[in-house]
Amino acid sequence: MKIVKLGVFTLALATSLTLSAAAQDASQDMKKAGSETKSATKDTAHGVSTGTKKAYHKTADGTEKVADKTADGTKAAYHKTASGTEKVADKTADGTKAAYHKTASGTKKAVDKVDGK
Repeated sequence: MKIVKLGVFTLALATSLTLSAAAQDASQDMKKAGSETKSATKDTAHGVSTGTKKAYHKTADGTEKVADKTADGTKAAYHKTASGTEKVADKTADGTKAAYHKTASGTKKAVDKVDGK
């Protein structure tokens, strides 16, 4: 009977130690899983941050290029408009002078006709 009691005691002790070890393993596994999750979250946040910074810089560069091209296009349009306006003004002035001379000549002929010359 003593041997049976010793066997039961030994079995109970072994089961107790095994359950204790299993509980520690589970606790350590939970801590490890929490640390891995924390690390993965940091890595993901770092990746998102890096991507956001790259997108910001590319957007800034693109905006600067568009602004430069817009400025160049505006200058070109200004110069073409100024050149076209100058040509039209010259032609208008020439036409006005021609009309003036024709009107003056016609008026002189009409006056001369009235005066009998």
